Amino acid sequence: MSEAPVTITLAENGWYTVEGPVRIVGSDGELIREGEKFFLCRCGQSNSKPFCDGTHKKCGFSDDGLGKRSTKED
Repeated sequence: MSEAPVTITLAENGWYTVEGPVRIVGSDGELIREGEKFFLCRCGQSNSKPFCDGTHKKCGFSDDGLGKRSTKED
């Protein structure tokens, strides 16, 4: 049986939702956390990086969550 793919969803004016079998590993190679769903900081201001702590609401982070879209056809 194959595992479900990891999905990363951008929230409008907020976090990244990461869903699937995920391991978050630090730059030193040590496991930070393992699980099925995480909310990661996108504004860069969280006091609990890499995780979202809601600071985006206070710092005025604004992004439509649509990502950059290609203007040329693939």
